[in-house]
Amino acid sequence: GGHLGYVPGGGVFPAALGDYLAAITNRYAGLFFANPGAVRIENELIRWMCELMGYPQGSLGNLASGGSIANLIAITTARDFRGIKAAKVAKAVVYLTGQVHHCVQKALRIAGLGEAIIRYIPTDEYFRMDTKRLHQQLEMDRFQGLEPFMVVGSAGTTDTGAIDPLDEIANLAEQFGLWFHVDAAYGGFFLLVDELKDKFRGIGRSDSVAIDPHKGLFLPYGLGAVLIKNVQAQYDSHYYKANYMQDAQKDWEEASPADLSPELTKHFRGLRMWAPLQLLGLKPFRAALEEKVLLCRYFYQKVQESGFEVGPEPGLSIMIFRYRTEGPNSTRFNERLVEYIRKDGRVFLSSTTLDGEYWIRLAVLSFRTHKREIDLCLEILKTAVQQVEQEQALTRN
Repeated sequence: GGHLGYVPGGGVFPAALGDYLAAITNRYAGLFFANPGAVRIENELIRWMCELMGYPQGSLGNLASGGSIANLIAITTARDFRGIKAAKVAKAVVYLTGQVHHCVQKALRIAGLGEAIIRYIPTDEYFRMDTKRLHQQLEMDRFQGLEPFMVVGSAGTTDTGAIDPLDEIANLAEQFGLWFHVDAAYGGFFLLVDELKDKFRGIGRSDSVAIDPHKGLFLPYGLGAVLIKNVQAQYDSHYYKANYMQDAQKDWEEASPADLSPELTKHFRGLRMWAPLQLLGLKPFRAALEEKVLLCRYFYQKVQESGFEVGPEPGLSIMIFRYRTEGPNSTRFNERLVEYIRKDGRVFLSSTTLDGEYWIRLAVLSFRTHKREIDLCLEILKTAVQQVEQEQALTRN
């Protein structure tokens, strides 16, 4: 419960039961022909997530190992659907912000788009994409004869939990004919919280979404998902015909995961999601997400009372803060705070750098984190400030 530095994977017990059953039966989950039950379960989970995003019937996707592979599947699908072959790469343009998760840049490189033009659109004071600047850049690039083909929005950035103005981005994507992908690996499941749904307005207009059940559903690591409206485009990008598998290539009732992703060998990872949802229902997951949002807001208010400066008010469950000091040693002071907290060992915090400024980062997304852990963190911070101030006073003397 004191893990507040990064977004953790959860340890919900029914998920372990699902993994246990998948491991001891060792069922292959890549082809409907080989294991129709496993594929049907995974596809039903994907359809439920598509419905949560507001996607139409007929949308599908893939259960992946996490957001990295989910984003890669979406990017390769977009590349092939837009016909970005080798001769076009140098003029192809992708739009994102500096706040996008680094696995997106990694996926672009792996997908052969390392030499494409990557436009980093500036953000506003809340670290959200500035859509006016995006519009200007699109106009300029089209005028220069370039080929804009994809824009990547974030629904819950890693640094601050920011949600880009998805509806405005969707308008521009439609106007300029872009593939609109949303990385919602961290934030997507907050759509289960009624109060937060408006923040995600426009996500249903995207072409693809990456979302991680091992984040927002508190499930074990190794469970991400990509959701794609145009299943035919996903199929065309990932299908390959092999003679020895001709029996699996007939018209079956369900699309096979092996035809919709790079993976042929596929563990039955869907059970670790299906089991807890079947046994517990959605209510406890929704309640836990609501609690994490409230805990982050509580910390945001209380930490200011102890002399800390804060970043933007948290929209989800991640925020940034730092201790206000005078003079050039502010960064070193806050670095020492983080070092002290880690050595103390009762809670764990991380740091980040935004616009050249050092910030301490709080991420509340463990189902074991409750108010007592947040209060403990606040107390440890107060003690840490006193200790670091004493250290600096001794150094000056």
